[in-house]
Amino acid sequence: MSEFFQANAEVIERRWPALFSRLLSEDSSAIEAELTQGQGATLSINGIQLTSRHDRIHEARIQAESLPVGKPQLHVYGTGLGDLPAVLLERAGLERLYVHILNGALFALVLQLLDQRQWLQDPRVELLYAGDLPDICTPFFALPAEMLLADDFNAKIRDRLVSEVHLSFNNREFDPQSPFILQRLQDCLPVLLGDDDVARLFGTARDREIYVIGTGPTLEGHFQRLAMVYAQAERPLLVCVDTAYRPLREHGIVPDLVVTIDQRISFRHLPFEDSDGIPLVYLPMSDPAVLTAWKGKRYGGYSASPVYAALREQYPRGQLHVGGSVIHPAVDLAVKLGASRITLFGADFAFPMNKTHAGWNDGDLGPGVDQARHWVRDGNGQRVSTQLNFRGYLCVLERYIAAHPQVRFYNSSRAGALIAGTQFNQEFVQ
Repeated sequence: MSEFFQANAEVIERRWPALFSRLLSEDSSAIEAELTQGQGATLSINGIQLTSRHDRIHEARIQAESLPVGKPQLHVYGTGLGDLPAVLLERAGLERLYVHILNGALFALVLQLLDQRQWLQDPRVELLYAGDLPDICTPFFALPAEMLLADDFNAKIRDRLVSEVHLSFNNREFDPQSPFILQRLQDCLPVLLGDDDVARLFGTARDREIYVIGTGPTLEGHFQRLAMVYAQAERPLLVCVDTAYRPLREHGIVPDLVVTIDQRISFRHLPFEDSDGIPLVYLPMSDPAVLTAWKGKRYGGYSASPVYAALREQYPRGQLHVGGSVIHPAVDLAVKLGASRITLFGADFAFPMNKTHAGWNDGDLGPGVDQARHWVRDGNGQRVSTQLNFRGYLCVLERYIAAHPQVRFYNSSRAGALIAGTQFNQEFVQ
């Protein structure tokens, strides 16, 4: 045991004995680290530098500047080489600094190599594993290197950090002043004003069981069973997203409600020919040609997006929760209909069976499987490949589920992403 580790360990064992026991079980020998020299030096893990190799403290000061001054509590995700916690503790008004470990084995290694007592023994510091909390805390700074190096236990929090950091970038295409958006809203307004308010649907299915059907690959394994359910006289209500509509119809399943929000949805996704009697719920970013061709009743609404701010004020309508994917308003609609129990189908947020979507060819609805560079845990605890945006959509849904404890949420498959807050529906999960 190194001299540094012994000194660091004494502080941690005294202040956080349970956490210290966990650190002792971490396998720091599994971390392949090497010294990287510049004007200074740092550690590199699998080619990823933990900090600047030229001036670690200057880098930490730049990072600290992104956090608001005057806040009594701050959060740092990742321990790095201890530079950012040390710099933040220079703030006289700081009452509590939470340092969230993102890679336990890496932190155990750093404790062997460097003296970390300067910040560890400060009474304002609280040290914890990021994965011990259900969600992220703000205001925070997440160390970039450890966003890449987070271990499996802390991966869920890592995903939420990435989603939060990327939020403004992801929203860039929804500029309320975008000429395309302004024109689309103008074109869609006559349709919206001629259709019913989505709020008229709210509360019309109180205490019903509702199946919310997405287009993830696991849906393919349920077509036959869903067709049998559809044929029953008394059955759950079927709410599907736009891209699931065509595959469902091809298997003899007619949904009770279809939800669409995306400006790119076309007749290819929502063929209108046999849409008689099928209600369509939409937001006014949808293609007005697709909407007007739909033969069933239409219900328009908004989300909380700034894109709809002017319309919301001038022409009030019901709102649906939107978080990047059409699965979010579909689930929110089911809740506002009055569902007491919701089972999710094809809500995979991943590429199980090496497929992207059910009923569509690879690449038809976005990047192909071969472009997946990220992963989530599936219902069996195994890694399954995914896209970065899918992980963000998963975070949004999990937060929504946590905010609606009065509704029981179920998942129909273990092969897709594990969705926190859901149980598995034993009628469908083998």
